[in-house]
Amino acid sequence: MHLDKETRLIIKRALQEDIGHEDITTLFTIPYHFKTEAVIIAKEKGILCGMDIARAVFKERGKKVFFKAFKKDGDKFRSNQRIACIKGDARVVLSAERVALNFLSLFSGIATTTKEFVDRCRGTKAKILDTRKTTPNLRVLEKYAVRMGGGFNHRKSLGEAILIKDNHLRAGKFMLNNRLDAIKMAKCISYVRTLPSIKTEIEVETLEDFKAIIKYKPDIVMLDNFEVKSMRKAVKFRNKYFPQVRLEASGGVKIKNVRKIAKSGVDFISIGSLTHSPKAIDFSLEIMQRR
Repeated sequence: MHLDKETRLIIKRALQEDIGHEDITTLFTIPYHFKTEAVIIAKEKGILCGMDIARAVFKERGKKVFFKAFKKDGDKFRSNQRIACIKGDARVVLSAERVALNFLSLFSGIATTTKEFVDRCRGTKAKILDTRKTTPNLRVLEKYAVRMGGGFNHRKSLGEAILIKDNHLRAGKFMLNNRLDAIKMAKCISYVRTLPSIKTEIEVETLEDFKAIIKYKPDIVMLDNFEVKSMRKAVKFRNKYFPQVRLEASGGVKIKNVRKIAKSGVDFISIGSLTHSPKAIDFSLEIMQRR
């Protein structure tokens, strides 16, 4: 993983947050000349993500620290498996430990959660997408973790694509008596098509609105909280009349129902929980020796 300027700034801020003015416990217990060796161990199985970030955390505290990874991002690991070893200044290792493990836990949790959804959809054409429900200032890294789990990224920012959702429709007065004003929407889509390289996606909540919108051929139609039965009907209609339009399922997607959704024939399934509530993976750092 390439660590750009933004990522390195995130690492510096994370260390500053955790250490404060200084790690006084380590200062009082570890002489400055002591060296140590430690290993990072996975306490449960999962998909690894964040190894280069963990390395950078230790290097930020001490350039001479030796960090050897036994696994790379995207690899599977098992419980009690050694993931990496660190050698060097004991004060550096101990003061950087928690930040490095926190990054590994979060990003490996996202990658692992994503992989579970991807595996459930094997044999279908549906791609698993993330959303903008990310931790502030960590979006780039969390979306990287989704890719390490086999998922795909939706738009990275509001400026990357047009996604017209229910609040836009209401605030922009695209609704008449709780019904979508298809004519006004058509004018909006026509204008967007004049913009270079900008894709348009529109959210619909009913089959009726879906059929009204798809005839104007947006790039993607989002089926928001559709029942699987209705998704199948939407897919059948799309396949017959507008095969070039992609369909995205969103809302209420869980491990127990994602395969049924994927088998409906939709192209994408967007899942906010990949990043807003993944189960963190437990890692520990254990000191092996001191000299």
